[in-house]
Formats: sequence, C-alpha cells, structure tokens
Amino acid sequence: MNTKKAMVMTNEITEIEIGRSSPVSEVLSQKMAGYARKGLEGATNTQRAYKSDIRNFKNWCVEHDQSELPVSAITLAAYVSHLADTHKWASINRKLAAISKLHELNNLDLPTKDKAFRAVMEGIKRTNGVRQKQAPAFKMKELKTILQGIDTTTNAGLRDKCLLLIGFVGAYRRSELVSLNIEDVVFNDDGVIISLSKSKTNQYGESEEKAFFYSPEVNFCPIRNLKQWIERLEGPTGPLFVRVRKGDKITEERLNDMTVYDTVKKYIGGRYSAHSLRASFITIAKINGADDSEIMRQSKHKTSVMIQRYTRIEDIKQHNAATKLGL
Repeated sequence: MNTKKAMVMTNEITEIEIGRSSPVSEVLSQKMAGYARKGLEGATNTQRAYKSDIRNFKNWCVEHDQSELPVSAITLAAYVSHLADTHKWASINRKLAAISKLHELNNLDLPTKDKAFRAVMEGIKRTNGVRQKQAPAFKMKELKTILQGIDTTTNAGLRDKCLLLIGFVGAYRRSELVSLNIEDVVFNDDGVIISLSKSKTNQYGESEEKAFFYSPEVNFCPIRNLKQWIERLEGPTGPLFVRVRKGDKITEERLNDMTVYDTVKKYIGGRYSAHSLRASFITIAKINGADDSEIMRQSKHKTSVMIQRYTRIEDIKQHNAATKLGL
C-alpha cells in the first residue's frame, strides 16, 4: 500500500502528518497540507509570540533534561514555576497556549487538567496575582493640544497627525492601522467608511467597517486630515500609511507596527503606548455617555468585558461616594 504523507510546518514550530494512509495524489496531498497550515495558524503577532515561546520552552527542556513532546504534568508544573519568578500571569498563560499549540499540532494533549499541575497554577495565581498591565488612556484635552502643535505643512507631520487621529477615532490596534490600504477608504456625505479585511478577532476575512464623521473643529477633523493625506499619496491603491524619507519624500513602503508605537511615544509621551489610542477611545467615549454596544460597534470587541476593564479606573473616579462625604 502506497502511503503518502504531507508534512506541514507551521511557524517553524513543529510538523504533523496529513493523510496518514491516503491514496490521493501528491498535488492534493500538498493542498491538504496548505489548508491544514492555515487552519492551525493564528494572528500574525500571535504566531510570532508563539514561535519565541516554543523556542524558549524547548531550550529549557534541553537544559533540564526533560521531554518536550509530550511534556509530563510534572515537567510542565516545573516550567511554570520557573516562569513565575520573572513573568506575569498573562505571560505564563500565553506561553502555555504556545505549548498547547505545539502539542495540538502533534495530535497530543497538554496535561493542564492534572491535579498537581492545577495546584501549582493556583499557587502562582495566589502568590503573584492576575492583574494585567493596562495601556494608559490620555484625555481629549491632551490630544487636542498635541494635534494642534503638529506641523502639517510637512508630509511627515500630516501623516503622523492622520495616523493619531484615525488610530484614535477608529479604536484600532497598531497592527490593524498599518494594514490599511487606500482602497479600504470610502468617502461619503457623512464622512468615511474604512474597511478592514482581517484583525486579531477576525481571522476569516469578513469585512469589518468603521465609520468616521466630520468634526466641527477643522483642525481635529479625521475626515479632512485623511483627505489631505490621501491627496499627497497621489495613488488610488496601496498602503495608507507609508514611510517618509529624508527630504520629506513620501515612499510606497508600508509602516510597521513599531512605527505606530514610536509615533505615540514621540507626540503623546513616554508613558503611553500605541494601544493607548484604542484605550483612550473607549475610556473617553464611555465618560461622554456612550454605552457599551456603541463602543463595541467601533472597537469590534465581541463582549463588553474588555470595555469594562478599560474603563474600570475612570468609573471608580466618576461614580464614587467618597466625593460626597463633605470633607
């Protein structure tokens, strides 16, 4: 019996067999492998993180003479105990997700339901806590002051102002922001609809639209600034946000997500990150009376849990009996 095997490499993590005793042709076998690869991979940034996590896990196993595949419950408990000294709860769980993916690709189960392992995880949770670092939100007054000071007579200045405005009003993640194309932007009488084909929470290419509206304050209007920027690009297609070289020369090179991070740091301040654009949209909208469903329509969150996490501190400050004590 002719046994054909198609081996799939996903992010250089591991290999799995497709069609273990399949009589199909090599072409169809390779097609199966391609679909399997797409089915097993996640968002690009997640893939990158998993690749690093798997490499570190493998190195630790070699160093401590432990089997990585399949990993035993005791070995896994020892590894998370090692991580607990330097990593936060969320990071440990992400690394476990990567190790789980490694096992999934090899048709193996990760022993996370083992009683001893679960006891260790509970101990880490109680000792270290589970609080995640939250991207700080700026205030609207701060943003307006910053936008007012950007020199939009230069290409770099106009691009940066547009990047901040669209990132903020669209509640975009930085990876989404730099993936936008000129052809994704459709102007209408009310403002603009920008489509996004894929995002962290949309891996199947369903079109996600975000609406932008005219602002009465021309200097802070996302529509007018976006129009000016696209006019300078002089092309109907291609990346929306591109590099500007020395001499203020616009290129066709797409920005990467680290550029968004650097731009936020440059203009808004060192304590803020690229994710502060998204966090600030949610926080400011909530303070100004938007309900969770309205915010989710723009942020594209699937549930209101993250909305509540972003706005928890502001909610404590805005609605607190401590302000009514008469002190």
